[in-house]
Amino acid sequence: MPSTTLLAVNVLDASSLLAAFGALGIAAILFAETGLLVGFFLPGDSLLFTAGLLCVPGEHKGPHLVLWQVILCAMLGALAGAQVGYVIGQRGGRPLLERTERRSLRQGAERAEELLAKYGYGKAIVLARFIPVVRTVLNPMAGALGVPVRTFTLWQVLGGVLWTVGVVLAGYALGSTVPSIDTYLLPIIGLVVVVSVIPIALELFRARKAARARAQAGPDKEV
Repeated sequence: MPSTTLLAVNVLDASSLLAAFGALGIAAILFAETGLLVGFFLPGDSLLFTAGLLCVPGEHKGPHLVLWQVILCAMLGALAGAQVGYVIGQRGGRPLLERTERRSLRQGAERAEELLAKYGYGKAIVLARFIPVVRTVLNPMAGALGVPVRTFTLWQVLGGVLWTVGVVLAGYALGSTVPSIDTYLLPIIGLVVVVSVIPIALELFRARKAARARAQAGPDKEV
């Protein structure tokens, strides 16, 4: 029976992951998403938000989770994952990211480097937590670029706590406010996914606009 359940898990569906693994699953998923490049596709934002909804007391579909356990597991997974990602980047260097065949990862690495250069270490590390894919690649990028370990650790802990606790509590607050939240669970999760993808869409638009501008400026510079 357990094997059948595990085979039925949809790793892209936050509700499916939480039903199968509970709070401990949150730690594992966030560790993979923030620490291992292969985890860039995992649903970090929707997982945290849904977990917060499922912590609300009362009758609802899905597992009943405990708020303090969810927050603890989320922080542990996100913080440990980021630190492991940093070490991977430190030892593997930039070639590790440049060799990937995933276009989204390459673009995320470029954006991560831009954030570090534009905003400085602290602000970039905190902001990256709220941008899917970028939060996966910024940690190894920071290690590859030689960001001091103490600086990285300080800011990744701050960003990790703000992200995990903030999103979980947002889900919990909504679930506590809206009666019969189960009726709206799928649309809400869908909205969270859309909102989390908006930064990526904006970055793609910005990158294409910049590329067009460079292409138009090229001939003028050659004249």
